[in-house]
Amino acid sequence: MAAGVTGALDASGRLRQRTGATPTIARGLLYAVIVLLSVVFMFPFLWTILSSLKTPLELMEWPPTLIPKEVVWDNYPAVFREGPFGRFIWNSVVITGLATLGQVLSSLIVAYGFARLRFPGRDVLFGLCLSTMILPAQVTIVPLFLLFRQLKWIDTYLPLIVPYYTGTAFTVFLLRQFILTLPYDLDEAATIDGASRMGILWKIIVPNCGSAIATVTVFAFMGHWNAFLEPFIFLNTPAKFPLGVGLRFLTSIIQSPGLPKDNLLMAGSVMMTAPIVVLFFLAQEYVVQGIATTGLKG
Repeated sequence: MAAGVTGALDASGRLRQRTGATPTIARGLLYAVIVLLSVVFMFPFLWTILSSLKTPLELMEWPPTLIPKEVVWDNYPAVFREGPFGRFIWNSVVITGLATLGQVLSSLIVAYGFARLRFPGRDVLFGLCLSTMILPAQVTIVPLFLLFRQLKWIDTYLPLIVPYYTGTAFTVFLLRQFILTLPYDLDEAATIDGASRMGILWKIIVPNCGSAIATVTVFAFMGHWNAFLEPFIFLNTPAKFPLGVGLRFLTSIIQSPGLPKDNLLMAGSVMMTAPIVVLFFLAQEYVVQGIATTGLKG
């Protein structure tokens, strides 16, 4: 019987080993797929970086080369010499900073109202707010242009900044869903202590919504920094162009008849993308936390 028990234990031990090996293999396959997909998605960005360090002749070679034969670091300062690239960067900083600030603050106030205040038609209004997300920007761009022309805002930064001080549906949704996960007891305790609605928002809600605020800030920053359609439609003066339109403008002024300078455009694209990459890596922990906990309630 002792031998039978030992045999059963051995068999059970082998079974556990086989069972434990299966998740290990699956995890290894999962990691392999993640690495493969990461390489696939990162390849265009890597290609842009390497192309920004090539000479114009090497960039036109066929078959193309991945590693530059001659690393030309001068391509980056050359972008500033060929056009007002520094001005484009400053324009993007101004527009993105002001628009992001207005979008996050206004969306936070609206989201707090939808999450905490009870009033007739609240759910209907929230549904109407969400319904605006299904409208493509191309549908509303013509009416907006006519409106801003009547307001004499064309060729100014106002159309790119002021509308975002009323919030956007996506950021309102994310913040509202996150606020719903916070216990309402916090609001009641603050009310008993004499806090006003705005006091509850800034002293109770905001400190507990750090990850959600960081998430919408990153998304808002990316949207305004990469904006092309609205600046392209509303701005006419090259000195006022942000980076998205500025790079398009550079294609018409740095191309010489005999030798295209696409390597300079690649360098400009890398400099435009770098702040977004840095911001995302710095805030990725908050972004993942904010998205993961959004919508758990409500």
